[in-house]
Amino acid sequence: MPAEILVLTAHPHLEHSRVNRALMTAAAQVERAEVRDLYALYPDYLIDVAAEHGALEAPRLVVWQHPIHWYHMPPLMKLWVDEVLSYGWAYGHGRQALFGKDLWLVASTGGPESSYRPNDYNRYHFDAFLPPYEQTGALCGMRFLPPMVLHGAHRLSDDEIDAQAALFAQRLHAYPDWPELADLPECIACEVPESARPSETLQAEEV
Repeated sequence: MPAEILVLTAHPHLEHSRVNRALMTAAAQVERAEVRDLYALYPDYLIDVAAEHGALEAPRLVVWQHPIHWYHMPPLMKLWVDEVLSYGWAYGHGRQALFGKDLWLVASTGGPESSYRPNDYNRYHFDAFLPPYEQTGALCGMRFLPPMVLHGAHRLSDDEIDAQAALFAQRLHAYPDWPELADLPECIACEVPESARPSETLQAEEV
């Protein structure tokens, strides 16, 4: 039976991460979820785009689970976005293979929540770094769900990590019956006209 939930874990040193390893382990125990560890699958960074497209077909919920690196996603996760969410498949030409699905960011940060303030070293509230995630989903016709963020990951006790992992698993089990989703609007359509993209002839000349 195809998985209803796809969890894409991207941590370049998962063996050293208590938080992300615990979250991935918890997700793997959810029967309706498929977990794909991108760094284990693609240590050479050669992504099998066809395989990733296939994995994205059935799930209603796609989870990006990773640590925050320089206010964004780790490099392999970014490469996954660049190559897998391709024009003509994920967006453009009226083709949106992911349209109507939900996208959920589950992330960890090194800095404590208090550091994401105008008067501290990260200077902005954490929400200020989320628009690229939300718009990536929107361009693909996906609804961006309220993220689950674990701040100050390396300071968390084992009990705190266990509690967060259990909450993560519970949320996956309960999806889509989350109270906050009732008032969350559906994703708006972001149509990309063909005129906004270079022609195949122009692309070939540029190469």
